[in-house]
Amino acid sequence: MAKKGLRQVDCAGKRTLVRVDFNVPLDKQDSTVITDDTRIRAALPTIQHLVDAGAIVTLCSHLGRPKDAPDSSMSLAPAAERLGQLLGIEVPMAPDCVGDEVAQMRADLQAGQVLMLENTRFHREEKKNDPDFAKALAGDAELFVDDAFGSMHRAHASTVGVTEYIDVCVSGFLVERELEKLPPAREAGGDGFVVIMGGAKVEDKIDAIKMLLPRAERMIIGGAMSWAFFKAQGKEVGASLCKPDSVEAATEILANMAEHIDRLMLPVDVNMLQVDPDTGETKFAPADGIEPGWDALDIGPETRELYGRAVKDATVVFWNGPMGYFEKPPFDEGTVALAQALAETDAYTVVGGGDSAAAMNQLGFEDKVSHVSTGGGASIEFVQGDSLPGVDALDDA
Repeated sequence: MAKKGLRQVDCAGKRTLVRVDFNVPLDKQDSTVITDDTRIRAALPTIQHLVDAGAIVTLCSHLGRPKDAPDSSMSLAPAAERLGQLLGIEVPMAPDCVGDEVAQMRADLQAGQVLMLENTRFHREEKKNDPDFAKALAGDAELFVDDAFGSMHRAHASTVGVTEYIDVCVSGFLVERELEKLPPAREAGGDGFVVIMGGAKVEDKIDAIKMLLPRAERMIIGGAMSWAFFKAQGKEVGASLCKPDSVEAATEILANMAEHIDRLMLPVDVNMLQVDPDTGETKFAPADGIEPGWDALDIGPETRELYGRAVKDATVVFWNGPMGYFEKPPFDEGTVALAQALAETDAYTVVGGGDSAAAMNQLGFEDKVSHVSTGGGASIEFVQGDSLPGVDALDDA
């Protein structure tokens, strides 16, 4: 896992392609407005280092899920503008990420200048890791810096393909930190290892559950994933979010992992909202007390206490996914309680990107845990023991 980093190379005057993660949230009414620039700020140390060293810098990233064609609502132009403000220099925006005009713009760059390429996912060849597209994206680069940990579990042209056409390929500072901070969770197992899985979809995390449940002392389940397990156990879930695919995945886990099921912790009570009729009333209920017409949206107070004790007794904790609909009070209370428990434990604590990382940041607890990862899916795959194609493609130290 020892990979060459940016500090190990001389980047002065080098034509450099940097894969950043500028997949930033945009305002739903105005796609030119960035609502959270955290990911741009996270890339600043790497970009500033290259600028200060006199590198010739071209940045590439994806944003959103365009349908393999240009879509102005997912342009990286707002990211280029915001980056320029943060760096205090102009960051021109290319009209595309490949093509003759883009190649000329890259050729005209001088030392210390930065160019932002347009969304790589405007081309279907990006996700297919098409060699011709990767070669065009690599362009005239002599140095490739990957600082987009959240995309390193994808073997795309901008994360893997370009490394075939660039001589030196290294990690940026953000990726370097991830590879330093995540291994304790990747290597953890047995007594004291607590895994927390939240969010909505069991089917998206079934591989992680299969890999991590046998390794963990306890696996805590929260969020809408819980209702899928309830349904699989024959419990009433009322109007709670509970997709058939999630129920199928939960049923498979309960049936095929019987020897480890005693390690699985499910909510013992819930906080639910009456939606049929829509009275707006909320109340707590035991796990087997969800009623028709009621929507379970969070874990209850007994579960918060139970989960909190498990976290405080742990030696290593890995958390991915909120405990409920944390964007809407009072259904944020379960996630807040768990975040508080992570902040107070003496364990080595890793928060695995996505909504759980957003929750920690919103609560101001990011400095009270060992590591908040920038990659949701990438952090899960890394901790469960998988290799990440984007990491494998970099030069060894």
